[in-house]
Amino acid sequence: MAREIGEVILDLRNISLRFGGVKALTDISFDVRDHEIRAIIGPNGAGKSSMLNVINGVYRPQEGEIVFHGEHRRDMDTHAAAAAGIARTFQNIALFKGMSVLDNLMTGRNLKMKAGFLQHALWWGPARREELEHRRKVEEVIDFLEIEHIRKTPVGRLPYGLQKRVELGRALAAEPKMLLLDEPMAGMNVEEKQDMCRFILDVNDQFGTTIVLIEHDMGVVMDISDRVVVLDYGKKIGDGAPDEVKNNPEVIAAYLGTQH
Repeated sequence: MAREIGEVILDLRNISLRFGGVKALTDISFDVRDHEIRAIIGPNGAGKSSMLNVINGVYRPQEGEIVFHGEHRRDMDTHAAAAAGIARTFQNIALFKGMSVLDNLMTGRNLKMKAGFLQHALWWGPARREELEHRRKVEEVIDFLEIEHIRKTPVGRLPYGLQKRVELGRALAAEPKMLLLDEPMAGMNVEEKQDMCRFILDVNDQFGTTIVLIEHDMGVVMDISDRVVVLDYGKKIGDGAPDEVKNNPEVIAAYLGTQH
């Protein structure tokens, strides 16, 4: 890839997460650089989604430290993460099924709305100008994702692949600096995966958005990632460039089921 990768903007140091007596993550450290596509892979139950939940503050680790843009944190708060420019999609689609595509994307602008409730209700003055600007931004995302033809369609009527694209659009509507994607291509056919890969690469290239993604399709991971971290049973067993990770004996053993 001809993209220029920047300095470290997120540094996860010795993260451990437990639920009662169950260890979800054990002493995991890795970093994410500005403008890179950083993949997290591993077998089912490896702790991948738990790690994303630590990054955006859904889970608070018992041990470790998070450094984001030079600010040291014991853990990340969900509101603080969103305010700092971290957005995410989910493994299970979390959209408002009865609302249109346009209205779903507008919910991604919530943190950027400054006018009060009464002003919005009256659609007056600053609130009117603000909403028009939000709609302009959302229309840009709709054009970018090539979903103009479904902009007024209720999301619940859309096929699965398009719903995943709409969820990506809602995250993009927040204009994130860092985008967390939890299995963005799960359940998709080959053509839908190709489209999603193209959009992810374009988001990274055109918007300069740093991307951290969980993905099970190894072909996708090896094609679009700059670096890959591998988890297994809540521990880190590999970290590096795609080719380096692909040839790591411990990683091969974990995927072939011969490690345990």
